[in-house]
Amino acid sequence: MTGERKGGSGRGARGPTVRGTSGRGARDPAVRVRAAGRTTSQQRWLTRQLNDPYVAAAKREGLRSRAAFKLIELDERLNLLKPGMAVVDLGAAPGGWTQVVVDRVKGGRVVALDILPMGTLPGAETIEMDFLDADAPARLRAAMGGGADLVLSDMAAPTTGHGPTDHLRVIGLADAAHAFAREVLKPGGAFVCKVFQGGTERNLLTALKKDFAVVRHVKPPASRADSAEVYVIAQGFRREQG
Repeated sequence: MTGERKGGSGRGARGPTVRGTSGRGARDPAVRVRAAGRTTSQQRWLTRQLNDPYVAAAKREGLRSRAAFKLIELDERLNLLKPGMAVVDLGAAPGGWTQVVVDRVKGGRVVALDILPMGTLPGAETIEMDFLDADAPARLRAAMGGGADLVLSDMAAPTTGHGPTDHLRVIGLADAAHAFAREVLKPGGAFVCKVFQGGTERNLLTALKKDFAVVRHVKPPASRADSAEVYVIAQGFRREQG
């Protein structure tokens, strides 16, 4: 249930500059991809990857994925990650966003959870299990030694190619991630979740506004312009009393 996943860097890392002739993000000449037995969709995807400045920047900087820049940009805009925080990364494999978190919450506690194996990651505790399992919140609290200050979710269900269906599947994951966050967040905590723009997202936003003081949408520069993905940032968690 993981989507495009992540990579890590220090706070000074920024999204690549897509113009210019030197430095991060400088474009090389466009790469053309020959068919070589590939389908049209495979050829289109490979061409996009080879000509994406964020992909090139991630490789140059030793990041595991271009998606690392999404979290870096969100953090630099909203100051989400602070030293000493307790953070959960849902759907964390292969660990790119987790690396960013570890670097930026020095002295804190980081737990990465995914149904897929992701191996060890220095500075984080990794848990291989489905976050939808009934005992996942309790196991996570035990690993954290308490509640979380921030829950991250960059999960996306495998796409079917049918827009409305894919949207519903992503929103279903977002709803589940929200329910999980409600179980583990400390009062005042925050929740970051990927969604796709569409009508049924309104129900999620209504629910989030009941639980958080501030809810907003952000589309970081690293998110491709032709993608419907945006991130919902919910801050100031209000835990129900009683």
